[in-house]
Amino acid sequence: MEKQTISVQELASQLGISVPKAYELTKTPGFPSIRIGTRIIIPIDEFKRWLKENSSNKEGVK
Repeated sequence: MEKQTISVQELASQLGISVPKAYELTKTPGFPSIRIGTRIIIPIDEFKRWLKENSSNKEGVK
């Protein structure tokens, strides 16, 4: 079975950002993340869609 989600640490690695910045990103309104207890996971397909939709955002995500 193909992996459907990534962890915040994997997100940070893929984007080339720090882990604290990745956690901050997961709190951004509209960012696809799921909280299970204390764990945060990111659905891969929804993350790719979010990234594509926001890649043309000239202001960027703060």
